[in-house]
Amino acid sequence: MCPTGKELPVLRARSFPEEADTGELPNEAGSCWWVRDLPGSAWMGMGKPARSRSLGQLENSSLFLQAVLLLLLCRHVSSQCKILRCNSEYVAATLHLRGPGRGAAFCTALRSYSLCTRRTARTCRGDLAFHSAVHGIEDLMIQNNCSKEGPTAPARPRPPAPNPQGFESLDICDYERSFLYKHGRPPGFQHCAAFGDPHIRTFHDDFHTCRVEGSWPLLDNDYLFVQATSSPVAKGSNATVTSKLTIIFKNMKECIDQKVYQAELDNVPAAFQDGSVNGGARPGGSSLLIWERSPGRHVEIRADYIGTTIAVRQAGRQLSFSIRAAEEVARAFSEEQDLQLCVGGCPHSQRLSRSPRGHGRVPAETARALCREMLPVEDVYFQSCVFDVVTSGDANFTMAAHGALEDARLFLPNAEKLHIFQAGGGCPLLSPSLLLLLLPCGLLAVLLHF
Repeated sequence: MCPTGKELPVLRARSFPEEADTGELPNEAGSCWWVRDLPGSAWMGMGKPARSRSLGQLENSSLFLQAVLLLLLCRHVSSQCKILRCNSEYVAATLHLRGPGRGAAFCTALRSYSLCTRRTARTCRGDLAFHSAVHGIEDLMIQNNCSKEGPTAPARPRPPAPNPQGFESLDICDYERSFLYKHGRPPGFQHCAAFGDPHIRTFHDDFHTCRVEGSWPLLDNDYLFVQATSSPVAKGSNATVTSKLTIIFKNMKECIDQKVYQAELDNVPAAFQDGSVNGGARPGGSSLLIWERSPGRHVEIRADYIGTTIAVRQAGRQLSFSIRAAEEVARAFSEEQDLQLCVGGCPHSQRLSRSPRGHGRVPAETARALCREMLPVEDVYFQSCVFDVVTSGDANFTMAAHGALEDARLFLPNAEKLHIFQAGGGCPLLSPSLLLLLLPCGLLAVLLHF
């Protein structure tokens, strides 16, 4: 307590931040602090002002004020009064300032603190946290011989205003950048293709030749629906070709409206069904775009918001489809969506052998010669080319297999998986190294048998 016997008169209130009469309050060390009367408060005290302090006392006062500020940070205040922001900025600016060498930096922090309180004074009238902070600032400026005039710390930049559409600006419609930010690595991708008879290369690098007549889903997940409609390649033939493709980009609230793309033989448009070439008027509409690579023959659809690129081609009398999809997108489906040719391949009952049988429309050797001009490596793409030319008699099918191979070259994440080697019946061929391992076992079995 301050010494008894001296009582200050009740201080009259004045408008803040004008100068006011001074009084004093006792602190925990027994000395008295100078304080000012403010609207809504009538401070009374007794004793003599402390004209000088030891370094330890100044340190105690500063630490006491910071402790009070930290407690005030936890106190609920009016949403209009911004004193908590002033308090937090001061604490952050002085946490690292200790000892006698802090002078100039400490005064700068106090002046910044005082400036912040003056800016929010109008909305903080009568707020206890605000008035306590004002008194503490003036006391510390006197103790540290800080001038009211001088440099202040630059204001901290305010966080960006929220997007008026209600979603973050973190490239939410750029899947690859968003994935990299969240996981610290680029996303993985998978490739699927359907071309020719049709021949299906699945996301898992299985390869089937199918007899799927009518409409079959290539993809059916949370983001995409792709349906291929097939018809016989020739009258009386078991082989079929894709004659129509329907691709639905499902509505994604933050980025695109639902868009439908449809291609048919001799009609491969460079626009969606509604005539647009992007995802619509939403802020992320440009994350879905159609590019015409070859008029009426080849379009590319880039869906950056889901990390997916699709190519649609026409070669001869057939349509082909290729996709590079982010792994998360390719796997985003439920158990009910189990029929997807890109995921599971053709049903067993719909699979065909690619080995030429019987009499085709073109001799097998002629077909092989035509295909070898476009496809020098005799992999599944070469086998598919020969099958299609023999079955249809149309040499343009060489372009279908070649286009599918070029798409795979661009879309496959692992170039080593570009070529797949299978027997004509669709079973993978054994590698030479595996044959060398199995040969001794076979010979041993023969010797033991005899």
